[in-house]
Order: sequence, then C-alpha cells, then structure tokens
Amino acid sequence: MSRIGKQPIEIPDGVNVAVDPGRVTVNGPLGELTQTVPIRMKIDKGDGTLLVTRPTDRGPDRALHGLTRSLVANMVEGVTRGFEKKLEIQGVGYRAALRGTALELNVGYSHSVVIDPPAGITFDVPVPTEVIVKGIDKQEVGEVAAKVRAVRPPEPYKGKGIRYEGEYVRRKVGKRA
Repeated sequence: MSRIGKQPIEIPDGVNVAVDPGRVTVNGPLGELTQTVPIRMKIDKGDGTLLVTRPTDRGPDRALHGLTRSLVANMVEGVTRGFEKKLEIQGVGYRAALRGTALELNVGYSHSVVIDPPAGITFDVPVPTEVIVKGIDKQEVGEVAAKVRAVRPPEPYKGKGIRYEGEYVRRKVGKRA
C-alpha cells in the first residue's frame, strides 16, 4: 500500500461514520449522508480520524484516491456545518421572495418563476436581491444554485441577471452609431 498522499480526515464529536465495502455512511447533527465509493480504495477508521489509502501509485488509483478522500471529507463537513451558495440578483425590478419554502423569482419575465426546493435543501432570502441556498450535500447545493442561476443568467451588455456572489461578468460595449 502506498504511503504517499495520506491525509487523515478528522471526525468531530457527535459524528458517526459507518464504513462498509463500497459504501460510506456519515451521520451527524444536521443529518445523514450515504455515498458509494470505489471498492479498491481502503478506508480505515481510527481514533477520531478516517484514512483513505490506495492500492497502487498508478494514475487511475491516484485519481480515485483523491476523489474518495474529497467525497468523504465533504460528507463529514456537510453533516457538521452544512454548505451554502449565495446568489446575487441585479436588474431594475428583479427580486426574489420566499413563498412558504419555495423560492419565487421576478426577473423580467411576464410571470414569476417558482422553484420548489428538493429534500434537504432550503432557501433563504435576507434581502430581495440575495438568495442563499443551504443544505448538507455539497453537490446538491451546487446543482440547485445552478438551476436558480439558469432562470436568468447574467447578460454581458447591462449585467442584469442572477449571478454567484463575487462572480465577474465580462461586459461588452454594445452597438456603436
């Protein structure tokens, strides 16, 4: 077994990790996540740590080693702290609001767009021009945030639309007379 690239994953108090062949289950204060992992990767559970090791130093094993370690580390972080993505809405009259648990967007269409959150995802609207997508699964949070952004992506001429917080939108000059 290779000793290169070994970084243990710290398991905080209150988090339970069950390692089965090809499956890892992490249970914590915010919820429970289950992920299938490659069987070639060996996951050892020690005193408050998880250690992912690979069988060889070949390229595919190295790639799966990094992937497996990242997936398990994100699961542990998700059930302890959770993940969130912030979106900004820019444009005159563009705004967001919560309707129950659903997100209602008014972004320049003749109708409002309502997005229902999938299980495990919540929306938060602190101000009408900001949307926060929260959840314990990093991949799902990113997917839902991308779906919200896809309702009205930022356009390059005036910069109107929905963008990630801090996203740079390259502006174009437009027509010249």
